[in-house]
Amino acid sequence: MHRVGRSQVQSLPSLRPTRRFWIWIVLVIFALFLLSSNLGKRGSWNPAEQILIEITAPFQRFVTHTINYTEGLWLKYFALINLRNENDGLKKEIYALRMENYRCRELLATNKRLQELLHFTETFNWPGSAAQVIGRDPSGWFESILIDKGKQSKFKVNMPVLDARGVVGRLVSVSPNYSKALLIIDQNSAVDCIVQRSREKGIVKGVSEKICKLEYVVKTGDVAVGDTVITSGMGRVFPKGLPVGEVIEVKSSPGELFLNITVKPMVDFSKLEEVLIVLKEDPLSSNRKEKD
Repeated sequence: MHRVGRSQVQSLPSLRPTRRFWIWIVLVIFALFLLSSNLGKRGSWNPAEQILIEITAPFQRFVTHTINYTEGLWLKYFALINLRNENDGLKKEIYALRMENYRCRELLATNKRLQELLHFTETFNWPGSAAQVIGRDPSGWFESILIDKGKQSKFKVNMPVLDARGVVGRLVSVSPNYSKALLIIDQNSAVDCIVQRSREKGIVKGVSEKICKLEYVVKTGDVAVGDTVITSGMGRVFPKGLPVGEVIEVKSSPGELFLNITVKPMVDFSKLEEVLIVLKEDPLSSNRKEKD
């Protein structure tokens, strides 16, 4: 007789629960089949069917709940994926709209500055042309700016450069498409000016980005803090009456012939973006032609 090995004997109990489970599954399915096949033949269950339904109904309910729960999780999973994709799309749309809003604000701000420049040109009879500031002197030796227009826009050396608040400087170099302007805050700059209230004359020279000096005003001159300094028109570069700065300090030193006057420029040179070039002939070049 064939003998069963010890290892085979030990593996038999482990297989019995699995077999029992599948037997129950088969029985339940068979019972459900019988119930469904007899459902249309008579209206009520017999005792055997009632016992069978009492046994199989809990299992059927468990299977139904399991299927419904799994289906719900599956649908929620896809819903979350769709929601995430929709959320990503909305984020991109919000970012695009935000960037568009920034661009619109910048365009409105630029348009406002240009309108102020154009309104400023109405204060004198010379035609003007707006230009964009695209850089500053990289060497640091001079206080100057680079603008995006040149000879093709009829720009010439010594043309005045302004913004809506006042005098910026004058053109010192011009190429076909670009120009360089020396600012009034540069130490090499000198603008013939007068004090608007008292008509005292002097020369505004650059010191730093935030201050200038009004030089050659005699000690007896009538200058006070808060006075506005404007161009005199005597230098023939700048039209008369353009605002240059405001007097913020007046000192009289012993032994000095002139007052020590500090002027704050009307223009904030750290925020220059657009400038206005006054299209007038270079008076210095016309003087040279007359001498020739």
